[in-house]
Amino acid sequence: MAITPTTPTSERVHIAILGRTNAGKSTLINRLTGQDVAIVSPEAGTTTDPVQKPMELYGLGAAVIIDTPGLDDHTTLGKERMARTAKVLDKTDIAVILCLGEECDTEERIMEECRVREIPTIVALAQIDRDANYADTLEALKRRLGCEVYAISAHTGVGIEQLREAIVACRKQDERLITEGFCEAGDSVLLVMPQDKSAPKGRLIQPQVQTIRELLDRGCVPICCTSERMAEALAMLAAPPKLIITDSQPFNEVYQLKPEASTLTSFSILFARYKGDIELFTEGVKALSSITETSRILIAEACTHTPQNEDIGRVKLPRILRKRFGEGLHIDIVGGSDYPEDLTQYDLVIHCGACMFNRKHVLSRVERARQQGVAITNYGVILAALTGILERVRTK
Repeated sequence: MAITPTTPTSERVHIAILGRTNAGKSTLINRLTGQDVAIVSPEAGTTTDPVQKPMELYGLGAAVIIDTPGLDDHTTLGKERMARTAKVLDKTDIAVILCLGEECDTEERIMEECRVREIPTIVALAQIDRDANYADTLEALKRRLGCEVYAISAHTGVGIEQLREAIVACRKQDERLITEGFCEAGDSVLLVMPQDKSAPKGRLIQPQVQTIRELLDRGCVPICCTSERMAEALAMLAAPPKLIITDSQPFNEVYQLKPEASTLTSFSILFARYKGDIELFTEGVKALSSITETSRILIAEACTHTPQNEDIGRVKLPRILRKRFGEGLHIDIVGGSDYPEDLTQYDLVIHCGACMFNRKHVLSRVERARQQGVAITNYGVILAALTGILERVRTK
């Protein structure tokens, strides 16, 4: 997928810069980007919270660099900051860890956390311009950590190009496509996109825009309509579309109009494949068979928008679930980064399509549910199941 200067944050490579207080994290960010994007000060604790900086990084493209507080802040407030830094790892694609010497217990703990999370990690010995014997320190660090360690000085620029190249090389070239396997160049694709009160005035929502752009890039022929105009759109075509992609809400109505020759899926299902684990989501929906009025369900949204009258996650889905299982069904709804550490109180987690999150962030949530033995599914999958058409809709 082509990357432009307006690439959404969710489509950018997330790079976290980690290290102790005054290790030079902010100075390194400025040096890597060639811009004064991070505040630099000799005063300890200048960076008090993780700060995201979207930018273009030469050789890598669109990225988000995350400046984090020092890992050695052991104050009461520092512990809270560290908890926020730990959450940064949920969405980190590449971690860059800065060391100030061969004493690196804190850095080793972060490296282990990254290893467990399968986050590619780069280690650098920082501020070598302040250590006349940095070569000895570098060798000691390599022996202790058992990995390559880059020697850098963000102040003078020594080693920065080698570090940048390591970051670029570390990035896996993941050419995942939203519509992978569903259509090919020359295929017509009908996109059914209701424009109700919850739709932003004057523009399309991100999943729709990304899907249309990808279809154009792939040489497909996208045709767009609302659910009310779907029959008219089909009548205008000389042949049935190869693929129909619909918003989750009018799933059943769209299925009734679907030509036999057309494949049907939804934006939410496509993004569940693109961002998450569609097989686990499909398996998770089976938990509906054991849901009762006394069950607890968590609905997790990636965005933090103000709810509309007919908001899918906060209004429609809870209404459908309570109609099916009883008004006493306990449903919690969280948005943005508010995702519980402990999910075991829930019988089912239902996640949105996560167009606002990068894939790493979604998979970290999926993995938390899997490790805790809690079923997790997705808006599109559960709506297809609740309307009885999941078996007739393509998910992969």
